[in-house]
Amino acid sequence: MKTNRIRRALLISFLVLFNFSCDQISKNIIRKRTNSNEIIHVIKDTLILKKAENTGAALGLGSNLPSALKTIYFQILPVAFLLFLFRMILIETEFSKLTAIGIAFAIGGGTGNLYDRIAYGSVTDFIVLEAGILKTVIFNIADISIIIGIVLAFTGLFLNKKNNLETHL
Repeated sequence: MKTNRIRRALLISFLVLFNFSCDQISKNIIRKRTNSNEIIHVIKDTLILKKAENTGAALGLGSNLPSALKTIYFQILPVAFLLFLFRMILIETEFSKLTAIGIAFAIGGGTGNLYDRIAYGSVTDFIVLEAGILKTVIFNIADISIIIGIVLAFTGLFLNKKNNLETHL
């Protein structure tokens, strides 16, 4: 039983670190090798790389807040929330593997963006996707980790809930 908890903690920690590392490596490459005005067409006009620094939250929300409020909303509260999630996912073994993996992805991505805010004062975004009707705002690998993590976590919660209902009927 104890070895299962250790393996679970190692897997969760690995996934958090993996997502964080992928994000930070990609951002470092973009920071070092591109200029602010540079546009790189990876796949014609469908996948574009374009460096942007976001001093707010998603879609730049809160970028005009006073410095003290930015520190509270974009650094202190996220640190507390991410630590809470990490502790919860390590301690609560009731979560399905899919839910735990999803939360680990989201923590890794959230930590990547949080690190940027603390270390650089802004989050480096650089990916634009324009495929048919799918047109995105600019984002980064951490954002992808967060979205994938949320989808996996909710899918795991939904499937677990459905299985629990079926076994109790």
